[in-house]
Amino acid sequence: MARAIWKGAISFGLVHIPVALVSATSSQGVDFDWLDSRSMDPVGYKRVNKITGKEVTKEHIVKGVQYEKGQYVVLSEEEIRSAHPLSTQTIDIFAFVDSDQIPLQNIDTPYYLAPDKRGGKVYALLRETLTKTNKVALARVVLHTRQYLAALMPMESAMVLVKLRWPAEVRSLDELALGADVTKAELAKGELDMAKRLVQDMSADWSPEDYRDSFEEKIMALVDKKAHEGKIENVETATGEEERKTADVIDLTELLKRSLGGKSASKAPAKPKASTKPAARKKVSK
Repeated sequence: MARAIWKGAISFGLVHIPVALVSATSSQGVDFDWLDSRSMDPVGYKRVNKITGKEVTKEHIVKGVQYEKGQYVVLSEEEIRSAHPLSTQTIDIFAFVDSDQIPLQNIDTPYYLAPDKRGGKVYALLRETLTKTNKVALARVVLHTRQYLAALMPMESAMVLVKLRWPAEVRSLDELALGADVTKAELAKGELDMAKRLVQDMSADWSPEDYRDSFEEKIMALVDKKAHEGKIENVETATGEEERKTADVIDLTELLKRSLGGKSASKAPAKPKASTKPAARKKVSK
């Protein structure tokens, strides 16, 4: 399995499904770094006072939010940290909606969800339930100290988590100020028929292997050519990677009945409520 960027649990009712979050996309664009042409040293970004043009050292920088034009409210690091949502290591489902109710403009970044720590059976149960009911699960999740609205969707044998934009981030179509020639267009039947024929003539199957970024291919071909000609500069760069931690979560399939309010007399007495929650709640860096 690809390397997980986050581990935790899907939570709904009293059920916790251990999962690992894996990026469903990768950035393939060309990464141009700034270099000093005289020494081939990396060039970074300076913190510069926009009025004086002088560089500002880190200890003299504070964070402010513009309240009105030209007026800022300064917040301390402690005040900013206190506003961060609590990282519970759970994808908290709060509702199930029809899959066609989520507007395209709200869809953001997709991630694959894989079962973790013997959570396969209950993972498959949720996936099949979503498929058969034609529903998606709306959830909240905290990644790297930021809370996101998300949708869990079944995809073949797996599930995907799609980060959604908050409604306040999505502009209304009214901002386009579309005229009556668009909203109430009078289209002749002949025009529609010709447009349909054109669409039919250009129809094809989805073939992702045929779609490539020509700019990236040309740049990388040029890089490869110059490298083979020995035109390579040595640049010293520092690398580092943050350690990723995981959360220990408990798979409790039998809690489905308890979530629905039904209890079986043949079952053992319920354990304390605390035991139905994830055993560890740690903040994880994305």
